[in-house]
Amino acid sequence: MRRPFIAANWKMNKTISETQDFISEFVPQVKEVTDVDIVIAPPFTSLTAAAEVLKLLVDTHIILAAQDVFYEEKGAYTGEVSHIMLSEIGCKYVIIGHSERRQYFNETDEIVNKKVKAAKRGGLGAILCIGESLEEREADKTFDVLEREIDRGLYETDLENVVIAYEPIWAIGTGKTATPGQAQEAQAFIRERLRVKYDNKADEVRIIYGGSVTPDNIDSLMVCKDIDGALVGGASLKVESFIKIVKFNRI
Repeated sequence: MRRPFIAANWKMNKTISETQDFISEFVPQVKEVTDVDIVIAPPFTSLTAAAEVLKLLVDTHIILAAQDVFYEEKGAYTGEVSHIMLSEIGCKYVIIGHSERRQYFNETDEIVNKKVKAAKRGGLGAILCIGESLEEREADKTFDVLEREIDRGLYETDLENVVIAYEPIWAIGTGKTATPGQAQEAQAFIRERLRVKYDNKADEVRIIYGGSVTPDNIDSLMVCKDIDGALVGGASLKVESFIKIVKFNRI
């Protein structure tokens, strides 16, 4: 059985004080949830504060993640953050290739691949995001997009400490969620593609779903064979709703 992986992607939300308040309220209420990897990815400015609060809380098993990483270790790259900096703060994972990074900051598959390799060099787990647009889905190109983004994003690297996040772009922040059938179909394809490249290692990789995940749909998603968790956006910004998601119904 693959261990469930539920990650909160706060995007450009929450100040330092809001981050501290959230974690202080959230952690005591999920202490008994020990069979799920619970990951929180605050903005860069709140990472240190989040790490400090987590250290103060007793027996916390919350995992800290960053929302992006640059592919060089240091240098004249104004505004960028390296894997060395993230590791020192206490991050264990980093989100790479989110559709918003691809859309607004022109990240190519090649850049995504360089970031995955940089994360792995630094001992960080990579949460690799892939997914098709509405136009690509309507043109029956979903599998073509997923194959390309897998092959290029993981070019010349292994699956060690990699989590794949399937996020159909048309479902991110829109309130539209892929049906469990649509999500399972895509994620089964992803696993089969990984199996072609990595053989049985594909069965060990956690493939999570992202795209308007809420307390109302998490149960129906998590019963699917190839859905091992969720990358949660808006619903992770409120303590109450994120608690309900990490406490999804085990069937």
